[in-house]
Amino acid sequence: MAGYESTYLVGMSLLLLVIVAFLIIRWQQRNDYVGGISPIGSASTIGQREVQQDYAGSALGDRGAVMILADGMGRGQGGKVAARLAVDTFLDLYGGFQAADKPQYYFRRAFQVANRQILNTLEERQGMASVAVALLQGSRLYYSLVGSVRIAVWRRGDLIPVSEGQTIGILARKRYQEGRISKPTAISLIEQQRLYNVLGQEGFSDIEFFSQPLELLPGDLVILMTDGVTDVLKWTEIEDCLQVGGSPEDLAVAIIAAVEKAAVADKDNASVMIYRN
Repeated sequence: MAGYESTYLVGMSLLLLVIVAFLIIRWQQRNDYVGGISPIGSASTIGQREVQQDYAGSALGDRGAVMILADGMGRGQGGKVAARLAVDTFLDLYGGFQAADKPQYYFRRAFQVANRQILNTLEERQGMASVAVALLQGSRLYYSLVGSVRIAVWRRGDLIPVSEGQTIGILARKRYQEGRISKPTAISLIEQQRLYNVLGQEGFSDIEFFSQPLELLPGDLVILMTDGVTDVLKWTEIEDCLQVGGSPEDLAVAIIAAVEKAAVADKDNASVMIYRN
C-alpha cells in the first residue's frame, strides 16, 4: 500500500510540474506580445504624396494569424477610405473564421464584402484599393490578393516571390501562354504596370489565390509590400535589409528606411508587413 501511495504522489507531482510549466509558457507568450515582442511588424512612409493611402491590419489567432495590407488610390481621401474599409472588413470576418473553415471561402467572401462596402461608401472609382492578405494556420501560409501588393517569403537568405500581381503586363503574359492573344500583342503590353483589377469598381471579380498552401519552416518570414516598395527597391536591396536580422518590426523599419534613402523621384506611399514563423 505504501508503494502505491508513493507512486501516486510521484505521478501527481509530475503532473503538477507539467501544468505549472505550461502556465508559465503561456504567461510568458502573453506578456511577450503585450511587451511588444510580436511575430508581426510593419512600417510605412508617405513618400512624396500629400496623403498616406496605405493601410495595414493584423490579428493573432489561436493557431496562427492574418495580415492585410491595402494600397489605396483615388481622389482626395478616397483611397485612404477604401484601404481602411478593406482592412477592417477582413479583420471583422477573421473574428468568425474557424480553423476548420476553408481559407478560400474566407478570402472570397471578404473581398466581395469589402468591394461592396467601398462602393456603398464612395462613388465608383472615387476610392479604390489593391489588397493582399496572408492567412497563417499553424505552419501553413494561404494567401490571396487583388491588385499590385506583393507577397514574398524570406527563407535562408533568399527572398522568394509568392504572388504575381494583377498588372496589364502580367495579364498579357498569362493570356499569351493560354493562346488567347498573339505574341506581338503580348510584347506590346508586357511592360505595362497599370492595374486591371482593384477593389472599388463594379467589374471587380478576379482574385489571385494560392494554388497550394505553402509549408513554412521555422524562421521563415512572410512579407507583404506595396508597390511603393517594390518600384523603388531591387529585390537584392530588400534582401540586404533582411540580412541584418532583428525583430519583424526592426526589419520592416529597415526596408522603409532604404526606400526613403533611395535616389528616386516622385516616391509613392510605401508600406511593408512582416510575419516571422
